[in-house]
Amino acid sequence: MELDKLDATFVIDTFLLLLIGVGPKIALVPFLEATSGMSHDTQQRVVRKMLTTAAIVSAALLILGGLLTRLLHFSPGALGVASGIILLIIAVTMVLSQPDSNSGGHQPGNQDPMKLAVFPLAVPYLLNPAGIVVLVTGSAEAASISVFAATVGILIVIFALDVATFRWAVHVSNHLDKSRMLITEKVFGFLLAALAVQLALNGLSDVGVIHLTSH
Repeated sequence: MELDKLDATFVIDTFLLLLIGVGPKIALVPFLEATSGMSHDTQQRVVRKMLTTAAIVSAALLILGGLLTRLLHFSPGALGVASGIILLIIAVTMVLSQPDSNSGGHQPGNQDPMKLAVFPLAVPYLLNPAGIVVLVTGSAEAASISVFAATVGILIVIFALDVATFRWAVHVSNHLDKSRMLITEKVFGFLLAALAVQLALNGLSDVGVIHLTSH
């Protein structure tokens, strides 16, 4: 992702990457399955906690990401490799997991709903490794205030979409076809695996281990 100029390509690329990295798709099925036995009020509390946690962590990464890369002495390329590996693990779990017939593949038993909202729903499902890479890279390598401000604006738009999606999900959760949701999770998991590999390859290219040719 080019961070040296603000243009339509940058805006579109950043929007799509943040839609994957902080958008609702990865977290939606786990949320529906994990909260299926909860009351409507508890589901709403989980949504608020999940969105608040993901938003706070995202803002912290966007503000402090550049500082963290310097303090911890890692490059955005190294972050890309690590995030690609973790995202690949999440994607493989999405594709290969077998949902439990009673509670769903993501049901964590009798875990405290508020703890569940923080982990794993807020991180790493809602804010996943792809989002972490985009936010930290945006913090560390943004070449101008306008580029940084555009990233902030896009992040706000994505979280507005998250709010709308999960509020809708709470109201219609009892009417959704979970078998169809499961199929979309498997398909999207496969696509995420491809993204994970690309993140790792881009990271390896950034640190000079390999050379990627552009097409």
